[in-house]
Amino acid sequence: MEMRMLGTSGLEVSALGLGCMGMSEFYGTADRAESIATIHKAIAEGCTFLDTADMYGSGHNEELVGQALHGLRDRVVLATKFGNVRGPGGSFLGVDGSPAYVRKCCDDSLRRLRVDVIDLYYQHRVDPKTPIEETIGAMAGLVKEGKVKHLGMSEAAPETIHRAVKVHPIAALQTEYSLWSRDPEEGLLELCRELGIGFVAYSPLGRGFLTGQFRKFEDIPEGDYRRNAPRFQGENFEKNLSLVKAVETIATEKGCTPSQLALAWVLSRGKDIVPIPGTKRRKYLSENLAAAGIELTASDLDRIETAFPKGATSGMRYPAASMAAVNR
Repeated sequence: MEMRMLGTSGLEVSALGLGCMGMSEFYGTADRAESIATIHKAIAEGCTFLDTADMYGSGHNEELVGQALHGLRDRVVLATKFGNVRGPGGSFLGVDGSPAYVRKCCDDSLRRLRVDVIDLYYQHRVDPKTPIEETIGAMAGLVKEGKVKHLGMSEAAPETIHRAVKVHPIAALQTEYSLWSRDPEEGLLELCRELGIGFVAYSPLGRGFLTGQFRKFEDIPEGDYRRNAPRFQGENFEKNLSLVKAVETIATEKGCTPSQLALAWVLSRGKDIVPIPGTKRRKYLSENLAAAGIELTASDLDRIETAFPKGATSGMRYPAASMAAVNR
C-alpha cells in the first residue's frame, strides 16, 4: 500500500483509509463480527488509517473500533471527531464547539476507543456559536496534555481555516470529495496546499451511488439514510444513474469496477489527498483497496471528465438542514 503524508504535519497514512461509520449506523443493518473482521483485514492489507467519530451510533462506533484494535493499536493512525451532539434515542441536537465540551468529548472518546492518545482529532462541524479560536485553543490544550497528537477540521470554510491555523497547526481537513462532489476544487484544495494541510476525502464513492449497486430507489434498504438524501430522490436518481452508467463503461474497458475507477480518480487528484471509503464488509474492502494499484492515464482522465463533468450531479449532497452545517 502506498503511503501519503497529510500536508506538512509529518503524519503519514496509507493512501486509502477506512471509514467505519457504516459499521454502526446510517447504511442498513450492522454486523459487529463482520465489521471487526473487516477492520482486521484492512490492517493486514496495509490500510493504516481508520476513521470514526463519537456521533456514529452515539458512541457505538468508537467502542467497536476500540475492540477491533485490541493488540493492534500501534499499527494504525486513529482518527475520530467531536462536535455533533446526539440526544437520547439518537436525536441530533446541534453542534457544540465550546472548550468544556471539547475536553469532555475527548475523554469520552479515549475511554470508548480504549486508547491513551488519539492520532488525529477533528472538529466534526464548526459551531457558529463558539469562536473557532476558542475551539481550536481547547483542542490545542489536548495536544499539550498528550491526549491528542494532531488536529483536524471537517467541512470548514476557508475563512474559518485561516483563523484556526493562527491558533494551532491543522494536519488535515476532511470534506466530501468524489466524482459527484467536486466543491473542494473551488479553492479549498488550493488553500490546503497553501497552508500545508492534508486533505481527507470522505464519501469518495458518493455514498455508494458510484459503485453502481443502486439501479432503482427500491434497491436502497428500508431505514437506510440514503432514502432521504436528495441525490437519491426521483429525477435526481435517474439523472445521476445515467452518469454512473457512463463511468461503468469506462471501468469495464479499463478492467476494473466502477468503485475502483472512482477511487483511482480521487487518488489521482494529488498525492496530498487521502480518500477514506467506508465499508462494513471484507469483500468490498478488498475491492476498494485494490484501487490504489490502478493507474489512470491522461486519456483515461479526459474520458472520465467528459462522461462525468464537474457540476453534472443532480441534487444537493445533504438535505437542507444538514447543508446549513457545512462550509462554515
